[in-house]
Amino acid sequence: MKKLFIIIGIMIAATAAITAQPSWTKRAAKSVFTLKTFAADGTLIASATGVFTTDDGTAISAFTPFAGAQRAVVIDAQGKEWPVTAMLGANETYDVARFRVAAKKTQPLTLAGRADEGDNVYLLTYRDTKSSRQGTVRRAEPFNEYYRYYTVDMTAPDNSLGAPLMNSQGELVGLLQLPAREGDTLSYAVSATFADSLHISGLSLNDATLRKTAIKKDLPATLEQAQVTMFMAESTLDSAAYATLVDDFIAKFPTAPDGYVYRAQLLTARQRFDEASRDMEQAINVADSKDEPHFSYSKLIYNKELYLTDAPYPAWTLDKALDEARQAEAINPLAAYRRQQAVVLYAQKKYREAYDVYTTLFASELRSPDLFFEASRCLQQLSDSTGVLAMLDSCVAMFSRPYLKEAAPYLLMRAQTRMDYGQMRSAMADLNDYEQLMAASVNDKFYYLRHQVGVASRQFQQALNDIDRAITLSPRNDLYYSEKASLQVRVGLYDDAITTARQCIDVAPTHSDGYLFLGLAQCLKGQKAEGVKNLQRAHELGDEQAASLIEQYGR
Repeated sequence: MKKLFIIIGIMIAATAAITAQPSWTKRAAKSVFTLKTFAADGTLIASATGVFTTDDGTAISAFTPFAGAQRAVVIDAQGKEWPVTAMLGANETYDVARFRVAAKKTQPLTLAGRADEGDNVYLLTYRDTKSSRQGTVRRAEPFNEYYRYYTVDMTAPDNSLGAPLMNSQGELVGLLQLPAREGDTLSYAVSATFADSLHISGLSLNDATLRKTAIKKDLPATLEQAQVTMFMAESTLDSAAYATLVDDFIAKFPTAPDGYVYRAQLLTARQRFDEASRDMEQAINVADSKDEPHFSYSKLIYNKELYLTDAPYPAWTLDKALDEARQAEAINPLAAYRRQQAVVLYAQKKYREAYDVYTTLFASELRSPDLFFEASRCLQQLSDSTGVLAMLDSCVAMFSRPYLKEAAPYLLMRAQTRMDYGQMRSAMADLNDYEQLMAASVNDKFYYLRHQVGVASRQFQQALNDIDRAITLSPRNDLYYSEKASLQVRVGLYDDAITTARQCIDVAPTHSDGYLFLGLAQCLKGQKAEGVKNLQRAHELGDEQAASLIEQYGR
């Protein structure tokens, strides 16, 4: 009989622990929902419990169900289903997520700052919101300075991931985590204030956790951070996702000109110029600083006129692009706006006017190698060789020796210009500096180019060395063998020329060059009979030069 009373007492105590119903339970139950996530093919991935933390649909739950999900819904206490519209933050380490649902009016829970060891706490689940399961906080371990990770004396029911842990006042303390093992008498929860603190920043597009779910990520709350997101999204999202994000940006920041500029760029690429024009006018209309959208408009028109010439739009001309840049400078005299005018003038083939604008920028904050190079292009069109080289000298002078890799493209440009103007030894000096800077990435074409400079400047040994390097990097290019054989003939290395010419024939037996230089080298060495035969073969393959050599050596 005594044992019977003991068993009955234990059962009564256990039942009390499960069915105890604080006064706030019914009200709090309205905030609890079940979360379901789905893959791209519509199959269910996982489900969890969650709660609303604001009256406009902001919610928190576990992150685990979102991994790999294409779509998610919540089912509220009244059984209504609402789609999850955006992720607002996630942390995989503590398995929590913050997100928004489409419901316009929701019942939020009040968040508690924290619970302490020894405090009574209550667990609500979506399936059984009329009663709460009671436990005691065994440990409240701090993390990230402000938050707590809780260990609770309580056996959680199945499928209670993300369920709310409440304090005696009906405030939300934490979200339940997965148990360490099935049937564990201890439960674990992470601070709800931590989950509710999660947010999207400008760099969240690269967040490893958020990238694990295909559900749309919200834009940051501040314009500055949202602008960072848009900058990153242009190069990381596909065109459809980026277009959606642009529309979201406009909806969230309707008085910011940036969104209209982003959309105008997309519309221009699709050749929907009327709509793009309206967006740019709206960008100018809403902007506090109207110089920036005028500048953006100028660049948009300029790019369209350069790269979409097969899609005429009479309202957009280079004259309008120039006018937009001038309006921007009239509002705010920035050097960048003046440079845009020079760029447009160059496109209009007004090279002297463009150059004159560039000269006004040499003492500005835009002074750079690029600026001098752009000015040199104007003088090149004006056939001012002295001025072109002076500009390129100024360009390279922006760097000091020993040069860094940033100087390499300008050294190569000056070398090519010096070649065009017959200054071969000076060109060779630039090419040598370029090779030193770019030794790990120079290719066969570079060595062939320097070989040509070496021949033109009568630096024959370097020319031979460079053509050998070109052949090493591209051993199936018969042009390089023929160029090498030609130079070997020129400097009297007839045996070497014969060897090279035969290599050329091996690589390209249907081309005439190998036979031409083989025959010429043999004739010059005194092997006229063999040489003439090879010259005749070159002539048969279409080399007209071979005819005069046959006449010369075939007598």
